This record gives sequence, C-alpha cells and structure tokens, in this order.
Amino acid sequence: MRKSLLFMLFSILFTGMGNKVIASTVLDTQQNRVKHYITQRGNLTNSFHKFTYEKKGCVAFLGGSITEMEGWRNMIQEDLRKRFPDTKFQFIDAGIGSTGSTPHAFRFENDVLKKGTPDLLFVEAAVNDHTNKFSPEDQVRGMEGIVQHARQINPYMDILMLHFIYAPFLKQLDKGIQPDVIMNHERVANHYYITSINLAQEIAERLKNKEFTWKEFGGTHPSQFGHTFYAKAIESLFDHEQQNMKAENLQAHYIPEKPLDKSSYLQGAFIDIKEATELNGFKYIESWTPESSVKAGTRKGFVQVPMLEAKEGDASFKLNFTGRAIGIFCVSGPNAGVLEYSIDGKPFRQMKTHTPWSNKVYLPWVYMFDKYLKPGQHTLIVRIKEGTRTECQIRNFVVNR
Repeated sequence: MRKSLLFMLFSILFTGMGNKVIASTVLDTQQNRVKHYITQRGNLTNSFHKFTYEKKGCVAFLGGSITEMEGWRNMIQEDLRKRFPDTKFQFIDAGIGSTGSTPHAFRFENDVLKKGTPDLLFVEAAVNDHTNKFSPEDQVRGMEGIVQHARQINPYMDILMLHFIYAPFLKQLDKGIQPDVIMNHERVANHYYITSINLAQEIAERLKNKEFTWKEFGGTHPSQFGHTFYAKAIESLFDHEQQNMKAENLQAHYIPEKPLDKSSYLQGAFIDIKEATELNGFKYIESWTPESSVKAGTRKGFVQVPMLEAKEGDASFKLNFTGRAIGIFCVSGPNAGVLEYSIDGKPFRQMKTHTPWSNKVYLPWVYMFDKYLKPGQHTLIVRIKEGTRTECQIRNFVVNR
C-alpha cells in the first residue's frame, strides 16, 4: 500500500516553568485514510548513526504488559535487524505487567541501565498510569524521572514515547477528548523535546472507521493482528528517520535547565531489602513463592525472588536511608494489609496496600511513604496494623536520591 508523507509544522506555546515555544513536526502517514499520530520533536539521528556507522546498538523497551507480551516489541526488534543487517544489537526487554511511570522511574536503573546503556529507549505508561489511578502530578513525576535520568546517564540517548489504547480511552477519544494521562506525558515530551506516537488516537479512529472491531484488535492486550498497527506506526517513523539521516557526529540532546516538577523522580533507584534492620516479625526470604493454599497469580520477576515478608500484625522493621523520597516496591496479594509508618520520629501514618485486583494476583505495586523529604539522611519505621489482612511482601525499597 502506498504511503504518502505529509508534513505540518506548528508551534506549541507551552506555558510553565522552563517551557518555551517549540517547533514540532507532525508526521502524518496516510494509511486506509487514517493517520499515524507521530509528533516529531528532534530526531532519532544519534541511534540511527550508531546503527549505521558503528554497526552496534543498544535498544531498551520500558513499559507494562503490552510491552512485556509478544507483539510490537518483537516486531520492532526484527525490523531493526532487517534495516541494519550488519549491526550487532543488544535488546533490553524491561516490560513488567501492571507497572506505570512511577515504578518505571525507580526500576530504570536496575532493569535497564545495569544491563546496558541504551542508544534508543522506548517508554510507555499511559494505560497503567490511568488504570492504577496515579495522580496527574505523579504521572508527570514518573515520566520526567525516567527521561531526565536517561539523559543524565547518556545525553545522546534517543527516546521514543508511546501511548497505547485501552477501553476507557476509547470513550474519551470518540468524543474528541484526549485522555489527561496522555496529555500529562506529552508535557514531558514537549519539555524534553522527545518524539511521541499517539497510538490510542490512531486505533480509535480505525475502530470508528470500522476497519476492524475491538475484539478483532484484541482489546487492551492486542492480538498479533492488533500489534501490527503499533509496529507499523513506529516503522513509518523509522522510514522517515532513515531517509533523512545525515552522516554527522552525534549531538547531545537538549536538557532543560529546570524540571517540570522539582519533586520528579529524577534519581530513582532501589535500596536492597537486606538494608532493613531491627526485624520484628519480618523475615528475609531468599526465593519467595505464595503459599499453595492461596489461589492468586504472580507476575514474572516477582516470584522466586528475594522478599522481605511478614504475615502477622505488629511486625516491624527500620530502614536508614539517604534521599528525598521513600517507598516500597511490593506485591499486593489477597492478604495485603495496612502499613503504619513513621519517618524521622514523626507521628505514624497509615497506608492501605490492598488493591481491587489483589484477590486475584500478587500485584507489583509502588507505595510512596513520603515524596517531599529534605535531601539527606532519614530513618523509616514500618509496622503492620492489626486486622483481618496482615501480610506484607517487599521486593525492594525505592528512593529518590
């Protein structure tokens, strides 16, 4: 099928701290009368230059279950191999089901950077940020944390932000309303001059044009047929980048003087659970699995791994840490309880850790105890409140350094 490339230049005046008038290029590829919604800011020249001339490249895929499952990710990896047949690629698969931008920001160092330094990073979080009800502020803080951290490590890293579709988005898009979570992530893309692809908009229009049904597409977790539309949009951008690439030296990407939010998770990281002290009822489990009597599923990477676990009320521990935000990356299962916590001797507060999905699956979840600490050393005390649910399984502590 012939593809025609239409280019429209427009200026976006984005008021807010550190924003400027940015000239963006929207690349509209006509296909069955429906556009690919690709907003070009900057380019992918650095990564394509390495793939072409250095014959090596590292590409990372950071996202939730739509990225983790077999589909668009595998298709793009195969596409890159065919485009650059002489290039040796390292692909870092960092998709974890149910996780959005806040978990991504804290696990980026461990799940991506410890495996390699990407030349090209794919990131998506709109679906899980919305379904998990993260606040608009946290949607920005998480996504900005990923982007800023990535560019601090490698200022030449190209980043491509993706927005996938799921049922609640369809209702809004059919009314001409752009989901707030996509707009919040786009704030970050604008601020850091990052190209993005609004796949939610494209699929909604294809459905409206009756090219296929929601069932045929495969729903939130697309069928292989559905994933091809995600891949084709990305490949159309690749086509444009390859056609317009120049043999020039790598250029460091623009990094704003100030972040959108000074509380963004710009230096998110894990703290090992072995750092916890004064364990009272909590135990370090080298290879954790749920009890056989519990009929709940698990997620890859969160079973048969070390956990800090307690099963009774009043169990407690202490953690000394350095940073300006602290929380836990846990699995929220059927008996996930209420945690009481105190930082630096302040009165105890409560955090419910049971989710609407916890009865069916031990769900990976980040709970933040405090996001606004003064930088420096702090002491956290956590205990489980007495009640009907009194379990806690912690995979890692998370800290914004």
